[in-house]
Amino acid sequence: MSLLSSDTAAFLEQKGLRRVDVALILGSGLNPLVADLPLERTIPYSSIPHFPSTTTEGHRGNLHLGLHDGLSLAVFEGRFHCYEGRSMFQVVSPVRLASALGAGTLLVTNASGGINPELKRGDFLIVRDHINLMGANPLIGMQETRGINRFPDMSAAYSEVLRQVARDACAAVPLPVHEGILAAVPGPCYETPAEVRMLRLLGADAVSMSTVPEVIMARALGMAVLGVSLISNRASGLEKGVLNHGEVIEAGKEKRREASALLRAVLSGLAEAGPGE
Repeated sequence: MSLLSSDTAAFLEQKGLRRVDVALILGSGLNPLVADLPLERTIPYSSIPHFPSTTTEGHRGNLHLGLHDGLSLAVFEGRFHCYEGRSMFQVVSPVRLASALGAGTLLVTNASGGINPELKRGDFLIVRDHINLMGANPLIGMQETRGINRFPDMSAAYSEVLRQVARDACAAVPLPVHEGILAAVPGPCYETPAEVRMLRLLGADAVSMSTVPEVIMARALGMAVLGVSLISNRASGLEKGVLNHGEVIEAGKEKRREASALLRAVLSGLAEAGPGE
């Protein structure tokens, strides 16, 4: 299984897309951040051969290219989810494309439900590790070809170097620093209170329906990864009220200023330190 189809590779060449240093995937509620980044060019997902289309509210479906402090960026405004009926290979399309463009660093964001009692709505969580409960893996069926490591080491999936960059960025904004473990479930329904209690027993601090497949693919491609979650709500059973996707979108709007400042501070830190590890 090739990293990209010949049609997609030809499209990239035809468009003359330059090599990028850092790829950024924006999660639910965080897509408005593209307006705060120095972007120069936009390519709709629909124009990229064999690239999926987004179906989830808050995921517009555009690839943006730009520069920040000398770093060339590929910003994916919208991601794909297993609950949309996508295969794992399709879910990690942005990572495969970013790698083909030469990105050595992946910044992946999401909105997630807070499980740890110390996390409240609107907090940011630097992901230290994850628990894959999605029942699938994007590397299944892949061969060791085109730079893909079929058996990547996941003992340090989230770069300590990049986490320190994020900690320094939080201090500069300033924002309170939280670090923890992200659990990934397939969705699209929210978890039951019993499932949330199980996740807490497993050591999860937050739960999401995304991100982990992209991180696995990135590590298989040798990319350094930083994960940041916006806590959009407390997980099921931890407080009163009905969970809904609109709450996720609203949390992103409420925290846009802080998220934008954090993102730009992280990128500036990467530019100073140099992308990758």
